[in-house]
Amino acid sequence: MKQELRNKDTGNFIERYIKSFWHAVQGICYACVYEHNMYIILLAICVVTCGGFYFKISMIEWMICILSFGIVCATELLNSAIEALCDLVTIQTHPLIKIAKDTASGATLIASIATGIVGIMIFLPKIVSLF
Repeated sequence: MKQELRNKDTGNFIERYIKSFWHAVQGICYACVYEHNMYIILLAICVVTCGGFYFKISMIEWMICILSFGIVCATELLNSAIEALCDLVTIQTHPLIKIAKDTASGATLIASIATGIVGIMIFLPKIVSLF
């Protein structure tokens, strides 16, 4: 039996890499435009970035913030992907679909809470020192 090629399997190494890269960019753009939670995440990233410049946070603090940004964005993208796949399977209420969607959302919530705690640990002492 001949295995069918996937779309990404056509072209040479460089062409496949560029195609994969642009698919990833399209996914990020989709989430930024259509996923309401991504607006909140991007707003929080902007606020924290402005706060980082204002308070002149250290290189280590910047690295922690940037890593936290990446984790929250990545979990939101995975959550969006899981929700889209679930909606492809059925838009009807099904207990397993509910579990898939709820646990994916839970992953984003946990990442967001952890990132919020990190943000408080970095910025609260700096804010308190203003008073």
